[in-house]
Amino acid sequence: MDLYGGHAVISIGHTHPRYVESLTAQLNKIGFYSNSIEIPIQQRLAQELGEVSGKEDYSLFLCNSGAEANENALKLASFYTGRKKVLAFSKSFHGRTSLAVAATDNPSILAPINQTDNVVFLPFNDDEALLNAFADHGEEICAVIIEGIQGVGGIREASIPFLKLIRSLCDQYGSIFIADSVQCGYGRTGDFYSHDYAEVEADIYSMAKGMGNGFPIGGISIAPKFKASFGMLGTTFGGNHLACAAALAVLEVIKQDSLLKNAAQIGSYLIAELEKFDRIGEVRGRGLMIGIDLPEELSTVKRDLLLKNRIFTGEAKPNVIRILPALNITKEIADRFLTALDERLKA
Repeated sequence: MDLYGGHAVISIGHTHPRYVESLTAQLNKIGFYSNSIEIPIQQRLAQELGEVSGKEDYSLFLCNSGAEANENALKLASFYTGRKKVLAFSKSFHGRTSLAVAATDNPSILAPINQTDNVVFLPFNDDEALLNAFADHGEEICAVIIEGIQGVGGIREASIPFLKLIRSLCDQYGSIFIADSVQCGYGRTGDFYSHDYAEVEADIYSMAKGMGNGFPIGGISIAPKFKASFGMLGTTFGGNHLACAAALAVLEVIKQDSLLKNAAQIGSYLIAELEKFDRIGEVRGRGLMIGIDLPEELSTVKRDLLLKNRIFTGEAKPNVIRILPALNITKEIADRFLTALDERLKA
């Protein structure tokens, strides 16, 4: 039983009939052509995404992965502002390519060639540190990039006041607010983008993992204030016919089966039940992005769930079990997990 979805990639189940049908039908027409021509299925995807996400006036640029989405978000912010300093946060993860990894708080995956003084790391959810950074460097700050809920960082949620402060300071200093929604977005929390919980709008939303249900696709949703120019951003494989067919199927199922509502309801049920386990240190997250913080003596529980109960979960160091199931998970499946976890904790 998969409750991890390959890092929150599987949004609607591994072989959802609508997904298989959409890819098969598209493959029997044409699987790929370059962006040197207009591709109508891209336009359909952009329209559908705008409607489901509630960002109908935003533009869409399509690419292939979350790292590539964040690369293009940062690049677009720099084009727009003419600046190059970026604020990122402790325990952040934005990808493994040049700009994305430079804004990721993990020195072990940062090659010397990726090191730059342009990225400043601040404590997560620290209002004072953020205010001081803008006071010191405000006119130089190109962008602030933040996950609504940190995944690799241990399922830590950005607070509503902190997200509102980022929006306010970006407005004040002409900086760009980039909402990294690669893992925490696409309906996973019950809101389409997890940042929506704070009732603020970012300038750019990056997305990927849950977007294609396993077919590689990423993108950035771009506020109307950005003026597109030909060739500013580009890609060979991004937005190809098959990727768009996969992404359209995901959005159709999310909409038709009310999966945002399901993610919120089943997520709330899971969190409430997990909080009743007295051996769990802390339960964090929202919707179907849940972190179960265990004490050191229970560090084998994740492994035992897999080997003894055949339930696949994720982790964040040192001892956090990450639950990132498909958005169409049922209460019955949730209960199977809760029963298995109870067995493992008692064992």
